Amino acid sequence: MSTIYGDNLANYTSDAARVRYRLIENTDAPIPDLRFEMAGPRQTLYWEPAKTRAAIVTCGGLCPGLNNVIRSVFLELYHRYGVRDVWGLRFGYEGLNAACGHEVLHLTHEMVDRIHEHGGTILGTSRGPQSPEVMVDFLQQNQIHLLFCVGGDGTLRGAKSIVDEAEKRGFPVSIIGVPKTIDNDVMYVQRTFGVMTAIEQARRVLESAHVEARSAYNGIGLVKLMGRHAGFVTCGATISSGEVNIALIPEVPFALEGKDGLFAYLHRRLERRQHAVIAVAEGAGQSLMPTQEAYDASGNRKLGDIGLFLRDQIRSYAQREGLRIDLKYFDPSYYIRSAVTTADDAMLCDQLARSAVHAAMAGRTDMVVSMWNSAYMHVPIDMAISASKQVELEGPLWAACLSATGQPEVFK
Repeated sequence: MSTIYGDNLANYTSDAARVRYRLIENTDAPIPDLRFEMAGPRQTLYWEPAKTRAAIVTCGGLCPGLNNVIRSVFLELYHRYGVRDVWGLRFGYEGLNAACGHEVLHLTHEMVDRIHEHGGTILGTSRGPQSPEVMVDFLQQNQIHLLFCVGGDGTLRGAKSIVDEAEKRGFPVSIIGVPKTIDNDVMYVQRTFGVMTAIEQARRVLESAHVEARSAYNGIGLVKLMGRHAGFVTCGATISSGEVNIALIPEVPFALEGKDGLFAYLHRRLERRQHAVIAVAEGAGQSLMPTQEAYDASGNRKLGDIGLFLRDQIRSYAQREGLRIDLKYFDPSYYIRSAVTTADDAMLCDQLARSAVHAAMAGRTDMVVSMWNSAYMHVPIDMAISASKQVELEGPLWAACLSATGQPEVFK
């Protein structure tokens, strides 16, 4: 099925090209390095474009850039490779289950022309798995050769289940993941699309919280941001805004009471400056609340609402201490998730989408496209879902966050 796509080798990526995981080498303590296959167009194609049918599915929560990815996948397939049969599967993995009754979209130029100017996804989305047997039945019955799965760790686990079932049947299909999560917690992916847009939107909310806080005596602006297990958005928004006095992330447990606890620090801040801004990631402080036994459709344990918990606990502390405060609470999650991308994210969406198409047309499967050290590469799905990436507490991001707020490393 292989075909030679062109004669100019300078325009193609060699199968031998690799991207190094470690950019900095420590000669005092050398550490074995990982090398990943470099993404890019190959001269030899596995799929014959005129006979190829591709499909795109978007899963999980909304994220800025979903429509950008859909559009760029379509345009790369259509213009560079001449693939004319591109399907949009509706409402996540439900779109691969005929019993759900969702009609497919046959994507056209007119359909995708302006979608990058809008938030959300024209394909719709949903959470939760579908049977891999049912999904592969759908791919086989509809003769789909390429499937682009756009989503986070749950989506990638679903993609891996499709890969395994297809291999069991001996069914040739290219399954490529495009990593999507505002939390930026996918392993071996430097930055997922939508993160910089989320940081920009969060920065604006923090600025509003700061205006509210400094306009009142002992004003407190409390802002809850995204980040179930990772504090990348909270750190980025804190640093870029320059207005946050306390940043709380999932990677760092904290205590409320005691002379070195959060409340005492906040009290001293109010005595000194008469206002404060607190940014808290949604997954922070979970040990302070009763453990949740419920799970969402994606299999994630439901979190306690740290934003509302902190709001009530701060008010209770102030009442006990006879401290007059004026607390304003902000939860901008859905506002941020539905935003249109910044230019930086739009470019990342485009490059990830095009890299995914190159990989699929060359016959690659069971992999995620990733940007790393300013290059694009292929990461095996198993490696991408092996753990959740978190903020390194000894790294420069958390150090910059502490410097921006002036807070101690730990409230204990």
